Amino acid sequence: MTANQPDGYLALPATGMGPAVLVLHAWWGLNDTIKAFCTRLAEAGFVVFAPDLYHGKVATTIADAEALGGALDANQQQAKAEIAVAVSFLNAQAGQSNGTLAVVGFSLGAYYALDLSATYSEHIESVVLFYGTGPVDFRNARAAYLGHFAENDPYEPQANVDELAEALRAAGRPLTFYHYPGTGHWFFEPDRADAYHVAAASLAWARTLAFLKG
Repeated sequence: MTANQPDGYLALPATGMGPAVLVLHAWWGLNDTIKAFCTRLAEAGFVVFAPDLYHGKVATTIADAEALGGALDANQQQAKAEIAVAVSFLNAQAGQSNGTLAVVGFSLGAYYALDLSATYSEHIESVVLFYGTGPVDFRNARAAYLGHFAENDPYEPQANVDELAEALRAAGRPLTFYHYPGTGHWFFEPDRADAYHVAAASLAWARTLAFLKG
């Protein structure tokens, strides 16, 4: 952990320099899957930071994840304040005091990524969503949006995805949403053996990398 680093996981490219990407974890917490995703992005040339919004707690069961996620959402202002601190830290690590960055949100983290893109619109230029949405006012947003959604997802029904797409279009934001046939929630996460879909995950990764590299 570097000096003044908030709770979280920092991954740097070999050069130590690169575009900044903030990663917001799913309701499981900052687990090895999220850390591996950050490392993979760093190997592709990005400076990456994932704040630990659970401060050391990690869920392995849905019941535990629901409890942790519910507690976080019940104290949203604190979570959003911690994410703002993470943005400042990441900008400093990337050598930009007030620069722009990309944010990737998984499930629960997707809502906070969307909110960040509207609240800190001058900072956020790209947003990647993995099977997550949320009600946000995008009138001040400046970002472009990429979404990866499952075909069969009781946690994120198609109506939610359609509503988000409509809100983004109404705000004039560019968006590309993909739906992955034969998949369910968590299809990108290899530790979720019941849901992980190798082909869909590989395609979502390639699309994410292309989007982030512009």
